[in-house]
Amino acid sequence: MAEKTEEDKRLEEHYSEKKDWLHWGSYLSERQWGTVREDYSPYGTAWDYFTHDHSRSRTYRWGEDGIAGISDRYCNICFGIALWNGKDPILKERMFGLTGPEGNHGEDVKELYYYLENTPSHSYMKHLYKYPQNEFPYNQLVEENKRRGKNDLEYELLDTGIFDNNEYFDVFTEYAKADNEDILIKITIENRSDKKAKLHLLPTLWSRNFWSFMDMPEKPILKKQVKNNNTFVSINHVYVGNYNFYFETASKLLFTENETNTEKLFGTENNHPYKKDLFHKAVIDDDYDLATAKKEGTKFSPLYQLELEAGASKVIKLRLTNQTLKTPFNSGFDAVFEKRQQESADFYKEITKPKTPDLAAIQKQALAGLLWSKLYYNYDIESWLKGDPKEPKPPLERRKGRNSSWKTLRNHDIISMPDAWEYPWYAAWDLSFHCISLALVDCQFAKDQLILFTREWYMAPNGQIPAYEWNFSDVNPPVQAWATMELYKIEKKKTGKGDINFLKRMFNKLALNFTWWVNRLDSSENNVFEGGFLGLDNIGVFDRSHGIPGGGILEQVDGTSWMALFCLDMLEMSLEIAMVDDAYEDMATKYFGHFVYIAEALNQISIEYSGTWDDKDGFFYDKLIFPTGESIPIKVKSIAGLLSIAAVLCVKKETLKKLPKFEASVEWFVKHRKKTLKYPVVQDHVEGGDLLLSLVPKDRMQVLMKALLNENEFLSDYGIRSLSKTYENPYNIIINNINYSINYEPAESSTGLFGGNSNWRGPIWMPLNYLFIQSLKEFNIYYSNSISFEYPTSSNNIQNLEQIILGLSDRLIQIFKKDSQGNRPINELHVEKYKDPNFQDLVLFYEYFHGDTGRGVGASHQTGWTALIANLIEDI
Repeated sequence: MAEKTEEDKRLEEHYSEKKDWLHWGSYLSERQWGTVREDYSPYGTAWDYFTHDHSRSRTYRWGEDGIAGISDRYCNICFGIALWNGKDPILKERMFGLTGPEGNHGEDVKELYYYLENTPSHSYMKHLYKYPQNEFPYNQLVEENKRRGKNDLEYELLDTGIFDNNEYFDVFTEYAKADNEDILIKITIENRSDKKAKLHLLPTLWSRNFWSFMDMPEKPILKKQVKNNNTFVSINHVYVGNYNFYFETASKLLFTENETNTEKLFGTENNHPYKKDLFHKAVIDDDYDLATAKKEGTKFSPLYQLELEAGASKVIKLRLTNQTLKTPFNSGFDAVFEKRQQESADFYKEITKPKTPDLAAIQKQALAGLLWSKLYYNYDIESWLKGDPKEPKPPLERRKGRNSSWKTLRNHDIISMPDAWEYPWYAAWDLSFHCISLALVDCQFAKDQLILFTREWYMAPNGQIPAYEWNFSDVNPPVQAWATMELYKIEKKKTGKGDINFLKRMFNKLALNFTWWVNRLDSSENNVFEGGFLGLDNIGVFDRSHGIPGGGILEQVDGTSWMALFCLDMLEMSLEIAMVDDAYEDMATKYFGHFVYIAEALNQISIEYSGTWDDKDGFFYDKLIFPTGESIPIKVKSIAGLLSIAAVLCVKKETLKKLPKFEASVEWFVKHRKKTLKYPVVQDHVEGGDLLLSLVPKDRMQVLMKALLNENEFLSDYGIRSLSKTYENPYNIIINNINYSINYEPAESSTGLFGGNSNWRGPIWMPLNYLFIQSLKEFNIYYSNSISFEYPTSSNNIQNLEQIILGLSDRLIQIFKKDSQGNRPINELHVEKYKDPNFQDLVLFYEYFHGDTGRGVGASHQTGWTALIANLIEDI
């Protein structure tokens, strides 16, 4: 075992409760405006109710936002940077982007920024923001995206030409913890232009506003102090304690209150002039009288008026600490930064050491982005519906509107988000994938995240896990059990010991969730499940949650596959626990039996017999059942049908021998029950040997693999597509005299389903690619490379499963790697700019990827589940 790094020791200190290293971190969202929890409109129009234009003047209720920001774990005290280039109409105080209705492909951040480094204890963090020196093209971005249609590309910041002459600043924000309550901050401004340029920098400290909504024991106060020849700001906060904020000599000191400017927004008189947006007025109007006259408040910034020569740089140092210091910026300040930078390098060296420099950098940035997206999330549904004591009552319509049935949901935690701007809220199935990558850096945090979502203030009393903020009642794939076993195995491999207590905690709660699924989503009681949305936006010919034609039900291959996988993971979990607690052996038999019946239902001999397998096409299809009992297959070859491959488990003979009751149940099934089943669930089992449980029988797997590995269907140069490329000529089906169709869309969606900002109709998605690779590994545990396939199909190139797994991983990694010309496929639309020395090593981790070219598509910073690329790099 490798020697523990200093970062490993910090995590040990934290989780043993010796020192709270995670009290402060990069927990501040990049967007709070336009989110559901800030929406108090009658009909749930979140994007319209709290706009970007309102955000600088209006106090948030449930969180805060900022650029490159940090906060304590409950977002009481926040710090972030604000900038002004002398030409913009507003301060750059938070990230700008388009809401769903404004963009031609849904909401989208329109900024250039990159997560460069972050450690799991947040002992060292580094962020880069690229700020134009000319007026930021706010209106141009809105108008051009509004003008473009669904078949046009999104219009991005680089497309405006504002970076063409390198007239911009690189703004590096770095944090280093001297101790768990002593945070050193360094902001480095670099002028990339060949001309002198001016910049106003406002490193801003503020307190989240509770006092406007409810009673507080006392209002927080940030107050100017002079002591030991230092001018600094003291922080007194009843919920957090006392801190001091030190800063190098500034041009001016600005104070205001973090309170809504009601006069500007609503035309009602303010009770005082010190409002949230005062710094905007002060800087842009060059009128500092009010902001400098005040010596205390709840929002503060030292203002640095800078002028940088061409190519020059400037460093500003600050410090947030619970200590009173005489010399906050002595030589020890830089020494701490150097030490933490080296410790971060040492920590990641243990993860990236076998890789090329390029792969190591990709892996490190993926994990940094994942850690930067650990955000504070606060949402109490009951309070949100009823309103706050000091605020007007929300409209009555909300009582029956969005999320109104989730009155037990009370979230007040640090959570791994898909990203900090586009999706600054959790999505339950996204998070399960995040945890697999988080396990590379902080396995305990990953385990705690999965446990959190099964706690009573998340999980509904009926066992449903909340899906995502826009609609907690929507149905996401039940991947929590899969993630639990993956985490268990990762930790056991790293430490030599598995966490059985973690398995028990998850098993007991997931058993409730399993029952919810079975009771709710198998309306025909035939073990073929519906499910609706299931996370795969617009993958079908109609909206699978709300658009089922003729009042019918849709029996879904992916819904059934997810439930089969759920069964197998619960089975595997119970087997592992039964090794030390035989009370769980009976549960293994229960989930084994349930899996058998699901597999039987899905694999009925033919569609004509009422199953979902089509012998002629060699594919699993969804089936639409009308109220009359008649049914028709929806013959779309999509990743939904391929998901049947994912439900597989190899139980080793050593495990069977240690659990005789379970082994006896299996042997009884093989000898007796198997005779009555039309599909042989246990196919190759020999008494005393390993046991393979697979939703797909061996002969059908051979057929499905031909489609999976066919470059004219699912296999791209950059991974597995979500829809067969054969649908470049659309698939059409007439149901009740209405034509429904679907076509292969390799990139942005041309449909408005689910807001039009997410597309499963062809692109490559990292999470399901990763799931397929893990499933093929499970097959290979049983077959030990004794089966092989043409890879690619019709190439006459025969490869075993291990070779195919490596090949698929390599295709996904190619999305991010530099090619022989130094280009990365993700940057296809801006190749020349990313050849620039100040861009070439910067990597973005998109939501999904073009099915033919590998370019980044969708949310540009959704490191979340795309961070799985770090695991793939780890495995090669």
